[in-house]
Amino acid sequence: MKILNYLLVYRRFLLIVLTPLLLLPLPLIIKTKEAECAYTLFVVAIFWLTEALPLAVSALLPAFMFPLFGIMESKEVASAYFKDFHLLLMGVICLATSIEKWNFHKRVALRMVMLVGVNPAWLTLGFMVSCSFLSMWLSNTSAAAMVMPIVEAVAQQIAAAEAEADALEMSYSNGSTNLALELDGRHTVQFSFAHPHSAARHTPHNMKLKEDKYSGIFKVMCLCIAYSATIGGLTTITGTSTNLIFAEHFNTRYPDCKCINFGSWFILSIPITVVILVLSWVWLQWLFLGMFKCGKKKTAREEASAKVIQEEYKKLGPMSYPEIVTLVLFILMTLLWFTREPGFIPGWSSLFPKYKGYATDSTTALVIGLLFFIIPAKTLSRTSNGESTAYGYAPLITWKEFQSCMPWEIAILVGGGFALADGCEVSKLSDWVASKLTPLGSLPLWLVILISCLIVTSVTEVASNPATITIFLPILSPLAEAIHVNPLFILIPATLCTSFAFLLPVANPANAIVFSYGHLTVMDMVKAGLGINIIGVAVVMLGIMTWIVPIFDLYTYPSWSDQVSNIVQLV
Repeated sequence: MKILNYLLVYRRFLLIVLTPLLLLPLPLIIKTKEAECAYTLFVVAIFWLTEALPLAVSALLPAFMFPLFGIMESKEVASAYFKDFHLLLMGVICLATSIEKWNFHKRVALRMVMLVGVNPAWLTLGFMVSCSFLSMWLSNTSAAAMVMPIVEAVAQQIAAAEAEADALEMSYSNGSTNLALELDGRHTVQFSFAHPHSAARHTPHNMKLKEDKYSGIFKVMCLCIAYSATIGGLTTITGTSTNLIFAEHFNTRYPDCKCINFGSWFILSIPITVVILVLSWVWLQWLFLGMFKCGKKKTAREEASAKVIQEEYKKLGPMSYPEIVTLVLFILMTLLWFTREPGFIPGWSSLFPKYKGYATDSTTALVIGLLFFIIPAKTLSRTSNGESTAYGYAPLITWKEFQSCMPWEIAILVGGGFALADGCEVSKLSDWVASKLTPLGSLPLWLVILISCLIVTSVTEVASNPATITIFLPILSPLAEAIHVNPLFILIPATLCTSFAFLLPVANPANAIVFSYGHLTVMDMVKAGLGINIIGVAVVMLGIMTWIVPIFDLYTYPSWSDQVSNIVQLV
């Protein structure tokens, strides 16, 4: 029994030690560069999948293993850990830091919910739209963490209002009336934006009964935040780390393509995002509520929802100067991304014909990001006698605030993925894997794409999304070249499906945040997530076989892919 306890306690340590030892015969027996690179890849992949070590720490293993095996020089490996992707990430995080600091995200979320109304179905859709919009520009974790407290406050207010409505109805049935319980706007119910465990202490005794009675609504409201935070990130290259990793991998492996940028990705993904979002909304409504109720007369629950949302929006007051500047810079960054190389008309990059291809999306992100450190957060204010009062200079964001928001773990993780991809190419491991997968070329193309989508969707449920896409991109790219198919035909759907981690609370940080509020069980998330996974894969398959085809001329094998194959063969 003691031995079993020791094994349970030290299982991570044993995994860290035994994994390299058990795989060591691979490079010792075969003694080829492909085997040595495969050994490194297996060790890193196992550590990523099991999280025996922090993801960023595991990503540093190629930095010393490749030089020791003679696959790449140390300076070559080091150069893979900081690329154009990291500059783009830093610029986007500057924007995200300002949005969070000045509470602009809360204003956007509340305003969107107010626009769609307080009917349970439309209220849920409002939360989904607002959360997915935020997730387009922020991480899904940040989007869920921002919107979920608002949802929790609405849920608590609904429970309190229903309790009062029932008490009022009971008093009428007994022939007496208690004016204090009338929901006419004069009687207000206290609520808190704190975590539900603290809010529960200030809840009426019959609140639990109401939560049980209306648990379906609470579950829908919670799940819509978890899933829309992930779905919204599909829309932009900067919306999720998997999109960023794909863009950097593709542009590095196929430098002559120049077809993946902010604008082209938005055009291909926005229909997918909208369709998945709407179908997910319908699925959650049907699963937990059974039917849509869109009556004109507001119930007590709807009145409570409207009240809490309006009160919270009033607390924000008018837009402050920092919020306005943040909004202007956000719009400017988006416009510059879209107009750099829109495709159908010359973009602003054509103003520099001598330096074609020099400016990328990271250039725009950095320029706008630096402005957040320069523009002052306060303006001069005038006193009653007309004199201006100057405040001490402080920028919109500080370096410490930026550091607290910067996901350094993701930055190192992506760098480790780039290092692995470079090692696979130099050692020709990717060619060897592609040659073994060549028989898949005899299958219909749609089936090859579907198989790759199902594989990554299954793996990403138990592994982090960045780790999953980092492992599969170096495998799927040579596969597409080996079966003579446009690489985008396989890489785009695989990248999108890597984000479909909807089944378990631990599969996604947004899932974990929502689950921690206590309204859901694991089976609730499994039932709902399975349907969302099926919807997601089906919509991605529909998109890649229809409207995405003409965007990139997918049925034509591109010359830029042939050039990569020829270079690899020469090496």
